[in-house]
Amino acid sequence: MPVNANDPRVKRTRQLLMQSFMQILEEKKNIYSISVQDIATRATVNRATFYAHFQDKYAFLESWMSEKFLKKLENELPNGALSDMLSLKALIASVFDFLSRTRQYMTPGDSQFEPLFEIAMQKELNRLLLDWLNKEDSSAPRTIVEATALLVSWGIFGSAVQWSRSPQNRQMDTMVQDVLVVAAASLSPVME
Repeated sequence: MPVNANDPRVKRTRQLLMQSFMQILEEKKNIYSISVQDIATRATVNRATFYAHFQDKYAFLESWMSEKFLKKLENELPNGALSDMLSLKALIASVFDFLSRTRQYMTPGDSQFEPLFEIAMQKELNRLLLDWLNKEDSSAPRTIVEATALLVSWGIFGSAVQWSRSPQNRQMDTMVQDVLVVAAASLSPVME
């Protein structure tokens, strides 16, 4: 039976699992070597409780990354949402910064989780852009708005991923500005 994500006990248990994972990560320094049993033991819950909240370690890691990414965006964006080109620039800079910092903590053994993390972040980025575009007073058809959010989210995210793999090639501020110009141009048909 699925758990009720709005139940305060569920929220506390999930938070406890996340905190326990972070503590273990600080000690072990890589994600690969952390097991479900490690997380459950540190959180002082049994494995069944872990599995009541998450299907498996991968679902847990996807949730963990989404939560971390959303927290970063909430801290960086005015009111935690997009509202104009200035907040779009802050969003782009946050994505670049987050990926750069995340990559610093990844070990070669953790590379198997990279696609999982990227998908989790890109989903949140797409959702945020789509929410913003849906609030705009646009005459563009819904399918075009959705396609625009998808295109821009992948453009921002793909650029940030590529840059984070070799950040020494270009300054982050320069990349952010260039991506902003392209993203703004891509958004203009649905922002009119």
